[in-house]
Amino acid sequence: MILYNVTVGIDKLAEKDWLLWMSEDHIPKIMATGFFNDFKVFKVLSHEDTETSSYSVQYFSDSLDKIEDYLENHAPALASEHQLRFKDKHAVFRTLLEEVT
Repeated sequence: MILYNVTVGIDKLAEKDWLLWMSEDHIPKIMATGFFNDFKVFKVLSHEDTETSSYSVQYFSDSLDKIEDYLENHAPALASEHQLRFKDKHAVFRTLLEEVT
């Protein structure tokens, strides 16, 4: 199992709008690519900032090749939509992880 993790710090003033947009628009578009089997969204509890909230959005795939295809052919346009909609209100950090046990 391969995990594509996207950690997002979002301005608290945009948080509700971001969560709604993620659940109704962005995540469904990512899942519709067919490269991921499942996803989960977690709020980061150890984050201590009065102006932002952090979330871990996790996408699961059974193949690194699928994720590489997604990253090359789909992610740039979807990331651009995110950037345009939440410009100056977010920071993003992406990580690929491989399950070992």
